[in-house]
Amino acid sequence: YFGYTAVFMGVNGVPKLMDLLDEPLPGVGTYEDFNTIDWVREKSKDRDRHREITNKSKESTWALMKSVSDAFSGWLLMLLIGLMAGALAGGIDISAHWLTDLKGGVCLNGFWFNHEHCCWNSNETTFVERDKCPQWKSWAELIIGTAEGSFAYIVNYVMYVCWALLFAFLAVSLVRAFAPYACGSGIPEIKTILSGFIIRGYLGKWTLVIKTITLVLAVSSGLSLGKEGPLIHVACCCGNILCHVFTKYRKNEAKRREVRKTHRLVLFYVEFHSPWHLLELVPFILLGIFGGLWGAAFIRANIAWCRRRKTTRLGHYPVLEVLVVTAVTAVLAFPNEYTRMSTSELISELFNDCTLLDSSKLCDYINVNITKSSNELADRPASTNVYMAMWQLALALVFKMLITVVTFGMKVPSGLFIPSMAVGAIAGRLLGVAMEQLAYYHHDWVIFRGWCSPGADCITPGLYAMVGAAACLGGVTRMTVSLVVIMFELTGGLEYIVPLMAAAMTSKWVADAIGREGIYEAHIRLNGYPFLEAKEEFSHKTLAMDVMRPRRSDPPLSVLTQDSMTVEDVETLITETSYSGFPVVVSHESQRLVGFALRRDLTISIENARRRQDGIVSTSRVFFTEYTPPQAPSSPAPLKLRSVMDLSPFTVTDHTPMEIVVDIFRKLGLRQCLVTHNGRLLGIITKKDILKHMAQMANRDPDSILFN
Repeated sequence: YFGYTAVFMGVNGVPKLMDLLDEPLPGVGTYEDFNTIDWVREKSKDRDRHREITNKSKESTWALMKSVSDAFSGWLLMLLIGLMAGALAGGIDISAHWLTDLKGGVCLNGFWFNHEHCCWNSNETTFVERDKCPQWKSWAELIIGTAEGSFAYIVNYVMYVCWALLFAFLAVSLVRAFAPYACGSGIPEIKTILSGFIIRGYLGKWTLVIKTITLVLAVSSGLSLGKEGPLIHVACCCGNILCHVFTKYRKNEAKRREVRKTHRLVLFYVEFHSPWHLLELVPFILLGIFGGLWGAAFIRANIAWCRRRKTTRLGHYPVLEVLVVTAVTAVLAFPNEYTRMSTSELISELFNDCTLLDSSKLCDYINVNITKSSNELADRPASTNVYMAMWQLALALVFKMLITVVTFGMKVPSGLFIPSMAVGAIAGRLLGVAMEQLAYYHHDWVIFRGWCSPGADCITPGLYAMVGAAACLGGVTRMTVSLVVIMFELTGGLEYIVPLMAAAMTSKWVADAIGREGIYEAHIRLNGYPFLEAKEEFSHKTLAMDVMRPRRSDPPLSVLTQDSMTVEDVETLITETSYSGFPVVVSHESQRLVGFALRRDLTISIENARRRQDGIVSTSRVFFTEYTPPQAPSSPAPLKLRSVMDLSPFTVTDHTPMEIVVDIFRKLGLRQCLVTHNGRLLGIITKKDILKHMAQMANRDPDSILFN
């Protein structure tokens, strides 16, 4: 069992201490909460595991089957994650549709039917009013027996607000009581976790259950938030939970993070019938400028609001904050049909390319002419209903831009994809209709001559809405190529890649000119997560000796010696310091580096040795060497801890430029790096030191980095 040691004659007659710590010890090699994993060690463990399986596979058929099973487990895990995440996403979507419609009424055929499903099989539904059927009753019809009149409007208004407040209250209460990590979008934390940081419970079972339930409630409450960002958190929870079924993922932090790297969202499907013209790049670029300006302004306003929430009494009352914002949202949203409907439904309507089958006010044109192909409609003059819809959309645009600032970051699940796309889609549709009417009434202008003749379908307002959505989403998140790929999947048409790319790139350039950070990077910095942004440049001419600890005014670096310390000395060092690990040197005088030992591994090893190995006392000498000198017969049993020591810690010289050090930390995922001069240990640089130095160089508060 662990800790049993035996002495046998080693090389040149020097007694060698057998160390059965080479066998796996529970807890050794694991990490504490709010610490960074050692990517190099995890990758090395996985290579050793794979090498062992490969070598054993040649010995027997059973070992070969285990090798095949190990190779296949990755594909099986991906399948299980896809099935589980897809099933949860489908359930969330269906439930959110039902609860959203419940705010307006109920189906007599079954309360579990949403409005659309309720009217599917109705024989009395007319083409013009497809959403009206006898089976669906508004709350006014159920309570006072009529759907007409001002009193009925007030009843529906009050019921809408009450349902919204109930859903929001349940959401924030469940989050506070059972899973505080279930709030927000989860993307900043996921990015930090994927970079190697550990936040215990963030991807756990309770977080998954509560996030799934409260996401439905939060979306249904009508708050200006989306479910697509939190769905990434849900999918990562599924991946983390299912990883524990497979040994190679359960025991390796780096392998677990590989499972959660790729996510793709396809939110809507749209189809456009008309190609775009080269001159339309001008309004598309204007939408990109709008998206960049709004994205940068939103980030600044939201971060300022969230910082105020953290530093004032506002943050002490999250339930009250959610209820107040929900009440304001519901009261202001109900009178406008484009803010009353769910944001996903709004975006779908804005993306829509009008045909003869559409009964929306956005498609209520006059003097409709059918073109030669199918039921495609030519450009035509707008009716009073279209102009009314434009005014409502303009008010909805202002409302969404303002209310989203205070909504994102509250203590409920809240995504930003859908609200950002809604802002851009509204702006795009407004510009698209304006261009359409301009082309209709002034088709003889130079800019329209030759490609937009009377009776032709020149301008597609739905395309403008999609380009605007891409621009605003890009301005907030700073996505470019991946954003265009997502939008391309919506249309399936290669011809729309250029407008999307033009808007997305313009949006990013404009937003970057105002501020370099996207919304998720800004929230990572706000929360003080130890995340090294790969795209952030470090061009300052500082050296490793300028950043390493200890500084000139600090006490000497806490180190372990390879053969001159006792168990009591090591325990005292662990008790009196809070460091995550300690360099191991030959002696205090020479300071020649031998290796590095983690605090957690030392603690677990000593505790197990005291409990299981006879003779281990406070005066027992601790050895990090391969061979030990002869011990006096009266000496207590020695404790060998060489197996918990990293024999090849990363080192840099004291004159290494920090630009190179930062690059090493980014690309290798280091948690610490030792600084030497001619082989002599001088100090240590941790990831936290890197982040503090970068913040200081950028004139930010270095103490904003909260975690180790």
